[in-house]
Amino acid sequence: MQNSFSPSRAVGFIEQWLKDYQANAGTRGWVIGVSGGIDSAVTSALCARTGLPTLLVEMPIHQHLDQVNRAQEHIRCLQASHANVDAVCVDLTAVYEGLVLALPNIDDESGALALANSRARIRMTALYALAQQRGALVVGTGNKVEDFGVGFYTKYGDGGVDLSPIADLMKSEVFALGASLGVVQSIQNAPPTDGLWGDDRTDEDQLGASYSELEWAMQEESSGDQAWSARQHEVMAIYRRLNQVNQHKMQPIPVCVLPDHIRSAD
Repeated sequence: MQNSFSPSRAVGFIEQWLKDYQANAGTRGWVIGVSGGIDSAVTSALCARTGLPTLLVEMPIHQHLDQVNRAQEHIRCLQASHANVDAVCVDLTAVYEGLVLALPNIDDESGALALANSRARIRMTALYALAQQRGALVVGTGNKVEDFGVGFYTKYGDGGVDLSPIADLMKSEVFALGASLGVVQSIQNAPPTDGLWGDDRTDEDQLGASYSELEWAMQEESSGDQAWSARQHEVMAIYRRLNQVNQHKMQPIPVCVLPDHIRSAD
């Protein structure tokens, strides 16, 4: 994060950007999944500040109790300070269990990851159902490191949104906005986690590097500086590997365009 970054200016800019987008879209407010993490807390707080109808949605699926408690504390805080904020809990555990039963038996590592990503896709479906019912937009909560650095999100899950107000912010900048917005301390202090596993594993556990390390790699990736420490070389290798294997998430869907000579009749 650059020293010149101003959380207060960023808050004002994003708030106005949201208002302008909503006015041009002609829709009626926001729907946001709230997980108990800093990204969804900051995003929902920014949406609440617009004064437009804002629906905060809890979507537990065998959720760790700490995550549930943090999400509920954040919701209570926003509702106490913003009359335009509503909240609903949509327990998707039974839906998820039904999907697990319908699928062929999955018990290997790739199957476990597929089921974890299925949680995010079920949640996306619930958010869009609620948004369509309200004539609202689904707001994304991904930050820059996740969305454009290492691709740490689920394709057509938490990556399936209408707009992304914090996707140009590094994780450290998201935390700075959280402090500026008065996000509850339990969320500011919690290690980031994607909440897809039903346990207390963190993003760092899964990625092999902290967000501060990945920010460094994202900023230094093109420098080619060989004066890095052993750990920095390790982090850069992690960053480059994840960035490469997750390009399919970050690039537009490939379209097979037929050339004229294929289209033309014989």
